[in-house]
Formats: sequence, structure tokens, C-alpha cells
Amino acid sequence: MNQPKKRNLKSQALLQLTMLIGILVIANVISSFVFTRLDLTSDKRFTLSDASKKLVGNLKDVVFVKVYLEGDFSPGFKRLRNSTQELLDELRTYSKGNIEYEFIDPSLNPDEKERNKLYSQLYKKGIQPTTLEERSNEGMTRKYIFPGAIVGFSNQEIGVQLLKDQMGTPPEMMLNNSIQNLEFEICNAIRKVTNPAQPLIGFLEGQGELTELQTADISNTLRSSYEVSRVRINQQLGALDKFNAIIIAKPDSAFDEKDKFILDQYVMKGGKLIWLIDQMQVSMDSLGQHGETIALARDLKIDDMLFRYGIRINYDLIQDLVSSEIPVVTGYVGNQPKQQLMPWYYFPVMTPDSKHPIVNNLNAIKGEFVSSIDTISLRNIQHAVLLTTSRYCKDLPAPVRVSLGIMQYKPEPKMFPQRYIPTAVLMEGSFTSLYKNRIPLAIAENKEIAFADSSKKTKMVVISDGDIIRNDTREGKPVPLGLDRYSRTTYGNKTFIQNIVDYFCDGTGLMSVRDKEYKLRMIDPAIIEQSATKLKVINSSLPVVLIVLLGTLKFYLRRRRYSS
Repeated sequence: MNQPKKRNLKSQALLQLTMLIGILVIANVISSFVFTRLDLTSDKRFTLSDASKKLVGNLKDVVFVKVYLEGDFSPGFKRLRNSTQELLDELRTYSKGNIEYEFIDPSLNPDEKERNKLYSQLYKKGIQPTTLEERSNEGMTRKYIFPGAIVGFSNQEIGVQLLKDQMGTPPEMMLNNSIQNLEFEICNAIRKVTNPAQPLIGFLEGQGELTELQTADISNTLRSSYEVSRVRINQQLGALDKFNAIIIAKPDSAFDEKDKFILDQYVMKGGKLIWLIDQMQVSMDSLGQHGETIALARDLKIDDMLFRYGIRINYDLIQDLVSSEIPVVTGYVGNQPKQQLMPWYYFPVMTPDSKHPIVNNLNAIKGEFVSSIDTISLRNIQHAVLLTTSRYCKDLPAPVRVSLGIMQYKPEPKMFPQRYIPTAVLMEGSFTSLYKNRIPLAIAENKEIAFADSSKKTKMVVISDGDIIRNDTREGKPVPLGLDRYSRTTYGNKTFIQNIVDYFCDGTGLMSVRDKEYKLRMIDPAIIEQSATKLKVINSSLPVVLIVLLGTLKFYLRRRRYSS
């Protein structure tokens, strides 16, 4: 090759190198002023919502997250762990360094006393343990892991359950749903610990509602994010005005007309209500003593109000083939009764199928003596069914003979001809007052009363079972809401109520994050088993072959270029 041509090639190479360095410098300068990220996944799983970006971008101080997902465990939990770290890295970037985190193995401490102390602290924070059983040469070993996190800010801490249990869901789907909910769970916890102005939630009293002890567990849970108190109307105008939401938990006596008027006007001013209503009265004492009882209609004097708002709770009881179990005496061994857990069709287990943010990917909800709900079509009201029964159920109109004897017969699907009966409904929009065109002109025009015949845009949820929010008690102390005393299964009742309150009081738009859906691309295990050797050979040899081919091609092109 002649000298001028060599110098020309050298100059071109230097020019290309200079241009490359210049492009890199310019790109770095631009990136210091303009921040952007590219997410090439089809379901945008690595893209934070605008609400999350705004939340962490407005942090004034450091939020510290302790994640208890460190250690040697299965690939599924490693995937959950890695997804959590990727999310926290993304949040830290948008927070300008105000998110810090640490991964901790709670089982690493060799001191058993200290280890159990940490386990107890995590459990009290609401993080449920998961047991992993591993086989080794020494036999079966059992290991507890706590798939959760503690989010701390200033002197406040909130526990976050990262692994979401869902009854009847395959483990792969359950892990995928848990990863899908990571952004909401962690960002919602950050919102709660950093929010100085806590909304006020009231539990209504005065109509025989559930006692403070019977709602203690959900009240204590809500207190980590909200102010919670009990409230009586007592015919006092404005008694409810300071509350962001009111919970009416299983009243057993009729509402006074004046209290109804005040409750109605609370809604007209934009107040939010959660109705948990038992339309039927069932005597559990009579059922326990005699094995049967009669369920009678309970008139709470609120049917006209609910109907005007767009809903009707029917006077019936639902039997559902998918139900929780209760102990029943099936015989005697000597003088000792022999008990067996059997499905009790009046206690339906309702698995949410809706994609609404309140119930999306939520665990099954346990009900007790549930009634059916009808929706009334109104122009300014949108209905969303949150809970339904299973596809095998039936409703029995009042009065209903409730007998333990039905468990003696083998259940047949044809005995349950109805399907998907609504039991919880969300209503949103502008409600019409029950008292529109029904009160004297003097009251309607009284400035102190400030009567309104239609509401601002607001929300309410109607649930046809008061026991959904009731926790059991043991030795005068509350048992966790949703924990079944017989099967020891934990249902999603507590999270359901939490999500409703969050949906009512969330002004950041974070609840919309629960609409995210990641596609689970499952590998067919049958194909893997049949073609295991072939796939291993391809995966191990193909990269090597490609590298050799690319190297050979590059060598050939380089040789051809410089030989001419």
C-alpha cells in the first residue's frame, strides 16, 4: 500500500475517533440537563406512573426502605427481590437521591432470641411470613422468610407486604401479581409516611354498630395513615362535616329520620360513605343450641335513602357452593364429640374478578350471611361491582330457615343455579338528596341548614355484609381481621377495606397504578421436559458459534480492506 493512501486512512481513523469523542461529550452534557429513560417492554413494566414520579420528586427528606428479601431462596422469590431492587433504583433516580434502601436477611442473626424478636416486630408491622421447606442430605429443613419491607420517614414507619396471597392462584401467577403491585404498594407507603395532613375517618355509632373492639384491627391499621375516631350524629347539624369518610359498620337498629337527614346532607357536601349492612337478622345462639334458626328481615329505615342513591340491598340470604368451613359434630368417640370442618354455604368466599383498583389482584374475601344487591340505573351515577358470589349460588328470600342439617347432603352444582350475584358495589357521581322536594320551604331556605338537593361529585361503597369488617376476639383482644379461627386461613378482608379508604382519600392518583397489568409469559413445562438436552446444547453452543462467525467475518473484511 502506498504512503499517501496509508496517511489518508490514518487521517480518516483519527477523524472518526474525534467525532465519536465529540458525540459522547455532547451527549453527556445534554443528559446532565435533560433526563429520560427508554422502556422497550410491551407492557411498560419499567415505566413509573406520573403519580409515582411526582410523589418521589417532591420528597423533602430521605425515605429509607428496609426490604427483608435477602438470602438463599427459590428463583421465584429472587425474581421478586430483583424486581423490588429495580423499582427502588428507579424511584431513587426520580427522587434525586431521597430514596435509600437496604436488603436484609431476617434469618441471618445466629442468636435465636434476637431473630425471633425481629420476626415478632415484622409480624406486628403487618408482614406475614412464608414458610419454605427444603430437602437436603440431613433431611427436611424449614425456613421462614418475610417477603415485605418497612418504609420509614422521620419517626414514622409502615410495613408493606410485597408477596400477595391469592387463594387458588398458581405460585407463578401469584408472584407475577405481586411484582405487578410493587409500585403501588411501595409508593402508597411512601405517601402515607410523608403525608403530614392525615384525613379523618369516622366509625358511626348510635344504631347498634359494631363496637370499638370488634373493629379494633382495621382501626389500628388505618391509624398508620389516617386519623380514626368514633362519631355519633345525635341530631346535630354538622356532626360529620370534618370527616373525609364515614364507615357504617353493621347497624342493628333503625336510623332516626333527623340523623338520616344529616347523613344525607353530608353526602350532598361531598362526603364519602362505606355502608356495611346486614339486611337479615340471624340468631347464632339459637343456631348453636338447636341446630337451626329463622333469619328475619331487619328494617333499618335506610332502604329509601339507598334506593335514591342508586342501590338496593335485598331481604334475602345467599348460599354459595364456594364457602368457608365451620366445625360440625359428625359423631362421638366414647363420650367425646367428633368434629369435622365442613363448608357452610351461608359463609361465601368471594374472589374478586374485577380489574377495578380497589380489588385488582386482591385475595378472596370471607362473608357471613350475605344478601344480594341490585343496582338502580341513574343518569349521574356510575356503578362498579366490586364483589360477587361464585358461579354456583342461590339467594333465598326472607324469611329463611337456616339449618346446620344442609351439610349432611352432598352438594350438587345443580342445587346452586344462580351465578355471580353482586355483594359489594361502588357508586361514583352526583347523588340526589332523599329529601329533595320533601321538606318544608322554611327548612330548604334556612341558611344555617344550607340544604342541598344534589351532591358534589363523590363516592360511596355499599356492602351487603356487616361482618366483612368485623374482627374476632380472643381473651378480650382483637384477632387480625380476615383470619379464620377454624382453618387459620387469612382472607383479604382487611386489604379490601384499606383499599376502599385509600381510593376515597387518595388525592395523588396512585390508586390508578393498580390498573397496571404485566403479561405472564409462561414456559410450557412439558416442552421443557421433552427437549431439555436439545435446549441445553443450543443455549451453550449457539453463542460460541455466533462469536466465531462474527470474528471470522471481521477478519476477512479487514484483510480484504487493507490488502487492496
